Amino acid sequence: MILFCLFGYFYKMNVRGKLIIIGGAVDKGSFTETDIDKTAASNLNFFEAGILKRILVESKHKENSRIEVITTASKIPREIGPEYVKALHSLGASNVDVLHIEKREQATDPEVLQRLKEADVVMFTGGDQLRLTSILGGTAFDEILLDKYRNEDFIYAGTSAGAAAASNNMIYQGSSSEALLKGEVKITSGLGLIDDVIIDTHFVQRGRIGRLFQAVVGNPKILGIGLGEDTGLLIVNGKEMEAIGSGLVILVDGREIKDTNLTQIELGQPISISHLVTHVMSKYDTFNLDTFKMNIHSSQYAAS
Repeated sequence: MILFCLFGYFYKMNVRGKLIIIGGAVDKGSFTETDIDKTAASNLNFFEAGILKRILVESKHKENSRIEVITTASKIPREIGPEYVKALHSLGASNVDVLHIEKREQATDPEVLQRLKEADVVMFTGGDQLRLTSILGGTAFDEILLDKYRNEDFIYAGTSAGAAAASNNMIYQGSSSEALLKGEVKITSGLGLIDDVIIDTHFVQRGRIGRLFQAVVGNPKILGIGLGEDTGLLIVNGKEMEAIGSGLVILVDGREIKDTNLTQIELGQPISISHLVTHVMSKYDTFNLDTFKMNIHSSQYAAS
């Protein structure tokens, strides 16, 4: 959802594109199976067929959609890119390629920009989200990406760093064990596809709940989104979120915070927070970013 101002009044404009953010796997060998054509369906790090298949189902031309895998965040782009291509081919995708952007000057190359313009889906790999934003932020590539997401039937999919970088606010550093010590969580600007949220990945497996707590208490307007591995969110119209994959999504809502010591303590001291609301989502559950209402798909209290 985008806000724009006309004669002092703010109006909401629906986003046409779809955002798929996934909490799984960083560039540490998870994607380097030598026989991935046979193992794609059982790989639980990222190439889990359910999430990948959902990307194809949601895309404009299904298996014939033009997909560009973007490896900018990765330290091993030449190794990681082809494995994504193999995984997608295993699900029937017929028009997939890897787009390597390793320097800022490449993000203004006419051939690179044309490939982005022709893409129906871009899939950003894992790695380092700060590397991703520092290379792409403010470039012609970035401008075209945002325009396509806002105005076309287009999908931005990102895993790990690719997911963390999707929002306007981005966590790029912070120890899990010391995350609730003031100043331990570092935040900068992301790619800006979605406002008023902040995204963390590998969330359950790496115990990162404290990172979201600190991010949200600093600005309770922001909704914290914690994505478990092999788990993601499909976000439609910039507001309707559906949990996909096999794990958990944790939402941290700070709008009802009653008290904190955040501004009274020194850097490195522990943060206190009163009345912080959390939600836990699993597959098929939905959450609306306008109303902040969650719907549990298999609710025990739903009318029979």
